[in-house]
Amino acid sequence: MEKFVKVTGIAAPMDRINIDTDMIIPKLHLRTIKRTGLGKVVFDELRFNEDGTEKPDFILNKEPYRRSEIIVAGDNFGCGSSREHAPWALLDFGIRSVISTSFADIFYNNCFKNGILPVIVNEDELKALMADASDSENPELTVDLEAETITRPNGATIKFKIDPFRRKCLLEGLDDIGLTLAKEEKISNFEIQQRESQPWLYL
Repeated sequence: MEKFVKVTGIAAPMDRINIDTDMIIPKLHLRTIKRTGLGKVVFDELRFNEDGTEKPDFILNKEPYRRSEIIVAGDNFGCGSSREHAPWALLDFGIRSVISTSFADIFYNNCFKNGILPVIVNEDELKALMADASDSENPELTVDLEAETITRPNGATIKFKIDPFRRKCLLEGLDDIGLTLAKEEKISNFEIQQRESQPWLYL
């Protein structure tokens, strides 16, 4: 998993509540178990017409937001069915952080397992960041996990808190498999000792 330390990038404003996982990645595209290639269909029904042409009013179809790395969204982002394809699709598009006042629990947890940083702010902070992101002349934010800050275009900072264990995993790029492999020596030593003390288990 790619480490997340600090990201400076274009922030796309999505000023609507309850953006669910079916909006992020419609069920039509859940037939793959590959984590790559889903960026082209993220927000598929919002981005494209039935004939495949772009909907010009959708934020990610506008400049400079086609290159967004951050989303500033309304309350309860990622609600709906528990599909890990949602963070896969966001990440494949290039999104590294989502900022909102709240997230659905399963989506929130899946973000950390896939290298995306979900940041919770209060309503006033979200309004300020939404205004920043809506300024297409300078919609750039910096999300710094080490410092636990968001830096706005005017230089002001907003503090946030992340669970220390999740913060460590993102900073070091450790998903569930990475966490297990980090204990590879202890696992190997245990197996050696068990083979000696309980050899019948390995027959």
